[in-house]
Amino acid sequence: MSVLLAHHEVRACIVRLARGEDRRDGRVVSSSFWPDAIVDFGIFAGSFDDYLAWVVPGSPAVLVTQHLLGQTHIELDGNTALAETHVTAYHRVDIGTEERDTVLGGRYLDRLEERDGQWRIAERTMLYDWSRDEGVSVDWSQGLMGTPFSGDHFTGKATGDHSEIFFGTGPFAIQK
Repeated sequence: MSVLLAHHEVRACIVRLARGEDRRDGRVVSSSFWPDAIVDFGIFAGSFDDYLAWVVPGSPAVLVTQHLLGQTHIELDGNTALAETHVTAYHRVDIGTEERDTVLGGRYLDRLEERDGQWRIAERTMLYDWSRDEGVSVDWSQGLMGTPFSGDHFTGKATGDHSEIFFGTGPFAIQK
């Protein structure tokens, strides 16, 4: 496999995982990790199976997440790749009395392996660089800046998000 193609496949795996986590889609998350992978987020560490049970369906108190990926530095050595990807993650959290928005920045350190022509994560560690509590969440039931939405599909959801309908199960669906 060419270096350019390997870089593309590594980055595609990392992007696919972020989407799977945001949509709480176990099939997509699973397609990004090897079954024997290990993960360490500081607040959770364990096997891939334990991680999958933790992230899907996810905490009911975390109503919405969005992971924005920045640059990825990739170093290849045969069928192993080391990657550092900057991430800014948004979380809407229900604390019982109100919903609050929190944003954090950090980096994923991933060791990926190519097996049978497919790149997946074998080990992931999360590094945290900053965190910020943005306060009480916006009430989307009122629309955007006082103008009502014309439908209920315009705001993001962890599951049942309109993007799942948009991509569907056809040729544009995320593949394993």
